Amino acid sequence: MLKKHSIIIAGHASSVSLEPPFWEELSRIAEREGVSLNHLVSRIDQQRDGNLSSALRLFVLADLQGRLIPASP
Repeated sequence: MLKKHSIIIAGHASSVSLEPPFWEELSRIAEREGVSLNHLVSRIDQQRDGNLSSALRLFVLADLQGRLIPASP
């Protein structure tokens, strides 16, 4: 089920609808990288092509894949 989350992007209040597991994983990534969740979302927002919710899901997927699938030499 989607849940709406309030965030600050580039100093502006916004909201994003995301399933709880994706939001939780984004929080873990932000903690692991030593940045705030707002900072991480802002960074993703600057690099996205589609809507923000999709960009966040794809970012989480890429992060998980990068940690699970060994890089080829």
